[in-house]
Amino acid sequence: MTKLRSHVKAIALSLLLLPLLAAANEGAHMKSAQIDLTDKAALQHGAGLYMSYCSGCHSIGYHRYSRTAEDLGLTQAQVEKNLIYNDQKFGETINTAMNPDDARAWLGKAPPDLSVEARTKEQGADWIYNYLTSFYIDESRPSGWNNSVFPNASMPNVLWELQGIQHPLLEPKKKSADGVDETCAKGESQGQCVTGYKIPEAQAGRISAEEFDRDARDISAFLAYVGEPAALKRESMGVWVVLFLAFFTLLAYLLKLEYWRDVH
Repeated sequence: MTKLRSHVKAIALSLLLLPLLAAANEGAHMKSAQIDLTDKAALQHGAGLYMSYCSGCHSIGYHRYSRTAEDLGLTQAQVEKNLIYNDQKFGETINTAMNPDDARAWLGKAPPDLSVEARTKEQGADWIYNYLTSFYIDESRPSGWNNSVFPNASMPNVLWELQGIQHPLLEPKKKSADGVDETCAKGESQGQCVTGYKIPEAQAGRISAEEFDRDARDISAFLAYVGEPAALKRESMGVWVVLFLAFFTLLAYLLKLEYWRDVH
């Protein structure tokens, strides 16, 4: 019995520590996007950037233009003028203009739908933000680009005109005590570890580094919103649900005292 109890305690302790270990692993090498889903201006800006730079290949087919207008405080006229670039209607879902057959012929496979991208990644919007800011030039890749968050990604850096052309800062791989090459924290290029990036002045982007950082955050925030449009409403209702349950618990306790008064 004592041995059984020790096994149960060990399993329980492992289950308690597992989320902490997972959280520590998720946060490694990831900068926080620090998004605020209550900032409608940021979400509107992110929506505009997404439709300008991402929607040509990636659909968000579980989301509608009309829902975007409702949640982000936009009018139908604003959405039709600034967010719809094809012949789609205001009430339709947001699909890419690229034909799936053409996408497979040109790219090997159709680019994925990003409706729930922020929810499928363990790091959520942080992963998207770090991915968008981690492209660097790599002539060994078919697209000419690589990414330290998602090594050997087939997607090119569609935001390069804004950001500029990043070049990787490289260092030789370190070896462990048994002589094995250690894993590079930020990916690798040309057999060396990527430790950072630099943008030559001649290849600078159209906007400053701070402005690009804001753009990447706003796109990440928009995709986080698209992944769960009801999140803000759900969280606001959650407070009232908890208060109701607390009040109901008090009533149930008082009722229990009333029923058991004669017994005691």
